[in-house]
Amino acid sequence: MELTLSSRLRKAWNAFTKNRDPTNTSYQSMGMGYVYRPDRARFSRGNEKTIVTSIYNRIAMDVAQLTIKHCRTDKNGRYIEDIRSGLNECLNTEANIDQDGRAFIQDVVMSMFDEGAVAIVPVDTTYDPTESSSYDILTMRTGKILEWYPAHVKVRVYNDRTGKKEDIVLPKRSVAIIENPLYSVINEPNSTMQRLVRKLSILDAIDEHSGSGKLDLIIQLPYVIKSDARREQAEKRRHDIEDQLKGPYGIAYTDGTEKITQLNRPVENNLMKQIEYLTNQLYNQIGMTQSVLDNTADEKAMLNYNNRTIEPIVSAIVNAMRRSFLSKTARTQGQTIMAFRDPFKLVPVSEIAKIADTFTRNEILTSNEVRQIIGMKPSDDPKADQLRNSNISQSAEEVAAMQNAPPGEEAAPTDESYDTAGESNLGDTPISALMGNH
Repeated sequence: MELTLSSRLRKAWNAFTKNRDPTNTSYQSMGMGYVYRPDRARFSRGNEKTIVTSIYNRIAMDVAQLTIKHCRTDKNGRYIEDIRSGLNECLNTEANIDQDGRAFIQDVVMSMFDEGAVAIVPVDTTYDPTESSSYDILTMRTGKILEWYPAHVKVRVYNDRTGKKEDIVLPKRSVAIIENPLYSVINEPNSTMQRLVRKLSILDAIDEHSGSGKLDLIIQLPYVIKSDARREQAEKRRHDIEDQLKGPYGIAYTDGTEKITQLNRPVENNLMKQIEYLTNQLYNQIGMTQSVLDNTADEKAMLNYNNRTIEPIVSAIVNAMRRSFLSKTARTQGQTIMAFRDPFKLVPVSEIAKIADTFTRNEILTSNEVRQIIGMKPSDDPKADQLRNSNISQSAEEVAAMQNAPPGEEAAPTDESYDTAGESNLGDTPISALMGNH
């Protein structure tokens, strides 16, 4: 139904016009307000002051690139289809009112690195998780584990209704508890990561002291300071020089018999060598290289990084959610949570054509699936949705059968080509006949 001019004027809405309404007082009941985002993960124990934050952020971004789905598998554990559920919606579209699925997974990984263990808390569910295992998750949040009990955990979760972080006690079986697979390397008190954090904190303290504006001078007076009178005279002389240097130009004068020695020279130590050594050890222990951070890693380095660093973290997240959010009955019915990686993200454009030809020729991908990977709209040709080698010509009977087949279904092979056992009946047909006009 087409809107008339009067209807458009009555139903039109403008954000600025509504906020200028002096009678609008709805903002008074919106809740608590913050300058900074209150639900954002913030690092602790000095992690926010060191370069390890960039390592955490890079790994969290790479983990969030993977697609985690609530799906169905066959009896052999092979993927069949996605399940339209609230859990799948949380993992891929909207985890809560503040985060989409990708931002939520990144929040989980960064919180896990900072704390060593993190809890994924179902906030809104269709049934009470403490009374029934058959429930669907509508929203979820990342929770900081404060206390551990035999069958429960105390977690601190952001409540988007009140705008506060609240401490609640939940059963372990209703929350997904994820422990950092690299805990012994990152979170142990004497681990390589913690030693590197302490060394970097010492380096920051030395740099701050060097840039604090102190002159670090020694003034040699022309007399011996042994008596109290001489000591008082030396203190008075020191204060005189301080007062002179506080002037607008920072200039002071001394006697010709006085000698000034400046001490703010760099002190040689092996702190930087220790930091470089610990950084290299950390990269080796977590399966990462400097080239991964500066985006110059080759294919082998990225493969090792994905297998040694990203895969254990993704498996920990997926296994924890599968164990806590899917009941035994659901798992028996083939429901599971799986992570998928797009293998074409790291492929250069020059290799796309070769890979597309190989995959379509070996009947692994259809033409429309390849077109979707490179960002093109699907073709309307029915052959573009069929797993067939286009380099091999088809008989007239097969073409007619394909045209008469329902959409989305492949026609069965004709009796002229195959018998009931599925073996070829072509016999001694010449090669030229099989290849058509080619």
